[in-house]
Amino acid sequence: MGRVLPRCGAALGLALRLLLLGAVALRGGHSRLHSRRIFHTVVSEPGPGLPWYRFVAYMDDQVVFDYSSGMQRVEPRTVWMAQNEGPEFWDHQIFWARRWEAWFRASLNTLRELYNRTEGFHIIQMIRGCDLREDNVIQGFHQDSYDGRDFLTFDKETMTWVAADIGAQITKRRWDTEIGDNHYWKRYLEEDCIPWLRSSLEYGKETLQRKVRPTARVSDRSSHDGLTILSCKVSGFYPRDITVTWLRDGESREQETYSEGILPSGDGTYQTWVTMEIDPKIKAHYSCYVEHESLLEPLSVPWEPNNSLIPTVAGVITAVVLIGVIIGVVVWKKKRSGRKGDGYAVPQANDQGSSGSDVSAKA
Repeated sequence: MGRVLPRCGAALGLALRLLLLGAVALRGGHSRLHSRRIFHTVVSEPGPGLPWYRFVAYMDDQVVFDYSSGMQRVEPRTVWMAQNEGPEFWDHQIFWARRWEAWFRASLNTLRELYNRTEGFHIIQMIRGCDLREDNVIQGFHQDSYDGRDFLTFDKETMTWVAADIGAQITKRRWDTEIGDNHYWKRYLEEDCIPWLRSSLEYGKETLQRKVRPTARVSDRSSHDGLTILSCKVSGFYPRDITVTWLRDGESREQETYSEGILPSGDGTYQTWVTMEIDPKIKAHYSCYVEHESLLEPLSVPWEPNNSLIPTVAGVITAVVLIGVIIGVVVWKKKRSGRKGDGYAVPQANDQGSSGSDVSAKA
């Protein structure tokens, strides 16, 4: 039936996890979430830019330090982390990173045999960490995956492991008997993780606790069968957690809207798009409704039906009329230029300045 995963001491009683770098933000923004994430990724076939083992620590959406089998050291990735943690902290991180590296090397071989897939590309992923809300609600989690599928999840309430398939059941039965290790993980998730999170929030407060107001812009475009797609682009906001929806006559149409997801803007803020398809023949008032913790009140941006065709047609008509007037004036002047007396009047012989009249007449 294959071997169970090896245990390498109290702090190494785990395996793998699905990497959730694109985790969806919680909706609402009324109670801010801060999170600490530790990711482990192991691959059977490393390549350029893809080391066989990598360990990454996140604080909210920022990489604060990492380790890889290629560089063999832990590197701080934010200035505030490098300035506030001393040699003892970094020595501790590299000690555990190298122990995890050795443990994962054995685990990869074990899992390939367990699932009888010794050839090809395989990946182990683990995530553990904790969340802290402003209302002091604390959540801790530890999950593992193999080849992109759930493997084991730690239930800290029962201090047992939840298996995702038959293969994981073998490891679950072994790990459930490790009472000391499971007590360690419960304590880590509920107690030890939070102090590190709080200290990181203080170190990086200028970045992690800042609030940047979003801007919203609505537009529309034609769709099929005479329908119209309304689009609301919201950009320049931080933190990532935001709620954006379309309202029709003041009522949320969340079930009818489509979100493009929340993406980095490239300047440390985020952006998102929310669209909805409507029938413009149905008379209603539509507005884009935005909630974000940087706003004292929700932002509402109304959509006005696109009447751009009217000024465009009016502009064309005005241009045609103007051109017609110009052409008429030119033709009129040409016709009159052949008549005697056009231009300056021809002086009589007894007028003064007769020498100048010759010039005028010639003109």
